[in-house]
Amino acid sequence: MLKRSKGRELVCWSLLGLILAFIWGNSIMPGETSGAVSGWVGELLRTLLPFLPLDKPEGIHILRKIAHFSEFAVLGFLLCWRFGMWVSKRWQWVAYPVGCGVAAAGVDEVIQVFSPGRYCSIVDVGIDSAGVVTGVLALVAMCWVWKRLRKER
Repeated sequence: MLKRSKGRELVCWSLLGLILAFIWGNSIMPGETSGAVSGWVGELLRTLLPFLPLDKPEGIHILRKIAHFSEFAVLGFLLCWRFGMWVSKRWQWVAYPVGCGVAAAGVDEVIQVFSPGRYCSIVDVGIDSAGVVTGVLALVAMCWVWKRLRKER
């Protein structure tokens, strides 16, 4: 179980609220607006990293999928942190955040059904879910390493 304090809980809940607002806020955007944002980010990355193939439509498509994965990796990390403060069994520390993260991915795609120019994609749910699992595993690995380092002292 991770250490629990009012301050940590407040920070964790706040970060969870912010990442969900960011994820779902982007899903509410109409397709045209979302495409413009992706184009702007693509231009910025093209300037910073000119070797990336972002001048082609498939480059922007890949960028959007990486963004999906990354957003949900952060969500998975934060969910694992939050559940790590609540539960005592290790399997719950992993299973609950993954379940909640996959549910959030489903909600994200359903939101897009109601946004003009957007559509729901089961592939995106899979990408988002992989991001959640990666975020959860990242925190579990960090805690494992931290515990090992503390034992050696």
